Amino acid sequence: MLLFAPMLSSCYNQSSATPDAWDLTKRQIDSISFSTTHHYSQNYNFVVKADSLRLVCQAPDELPFDSVTVYNGDYVVVADFMTMPGDTIDSVWVKIARDQITQGWIRERAMLPGVEPDNYISQFIDTFSDVHLLLFLALVVSVGAAYGLRSLFKRNAMIVHFHDIDSFYPTLLTLLVAGAATLYASIQLFGPDSWRHFYYHPSLNPFALPPHLGLFISLVWAIIIVSLAAVEEIARQLSFVDTLLYLCGLAAVCAIDYVVFSISTLYYVGYPLFVAYAIFAIRRYFRNTRCRYICGNCGAKMLDKGVCPHCGAYNE
Repeated sequence: MLLFAPMLSSCYNQSSATPDAWDLTKRQIDSISFSTTHHYSQNYNFVVKADSLRLVCQAPDELPFDSVTVYNGDYVVVADFMTMPGDTIDSVWVKIARDQITQGWIRERAMLPGVEPDNYISQFIDTFSDVHLLLFLALVVSVGAAYGLRSLFKRNAMIVHFHDIDSFYPTLLTLLVAGAATLYASIQLFGPDSWRHFYYHPSLNPFALPPHLGLFISLVWAIIIVSLAAVEEIARQLSFVDTLLYLCGLAAVCAIDYVVFSISTLYYVGYPLFVAYAIFAIRRYFRNTRCRYICGNCGAKMLDKGVCPHCGAYNE
């Protein structure tokens, strides 16, 4: 009874709380329709990220044209919108306001590249969705990771997949990053509209999102949790200097995974590549990294039987 009572009470809803479609005004219906297709509507908050945006004070179909300007960092709100079928450049005009005095109309096509939603999640997405930044990041990551991994190999330092520690967390972290990058690119390919809606209305709760977006956010949370577990395990097994070197190598591998799978999946190559990478990573761990023996003298973990690398005792 105690379980069923909250369930029944949560289902209670007054009929007057949700207005019937017949009671909506034409302006409300237009606002709902606009929000469905454009994913934002009146009273939505933006931040200007362009150097400046020029706004027309009068409605686009009125003369003369007076203008005001909003600048980088200004907070603006969507005050109104209208459609002008005769406009050959962009039929959708949006009225945005910084305050009671500074407000005006601008074409949506000119507005959207110059603004971003007023929340940190959308701004983070906006930063890492920039094509030029992604290409620059890919170049920097590839060159930096190549030099970093080459240096680690020369030092014979511990590194994931090749000279790894006896912990599955680093391998799992690389697989999670690769899987998240593959899923992210897949959403861009097959569900761009759902990702656009998530961009304007983000949430970190995977249970409040559609299955594919919920899975992506779950992977993001898993990456954070596994990263903490991996750092703790690495610090427990290695010295301070070796821990720093290992973390640098792990970060380089994860960066390469993100760039490679997020780009290759856009050309459908990422799917077989991810399967091959998962098989490679798991086989490398279980064949060359996981310690199956314990030294009978000091109790240290050993990859194979023979001389213990810690105490020198021979184990048959």
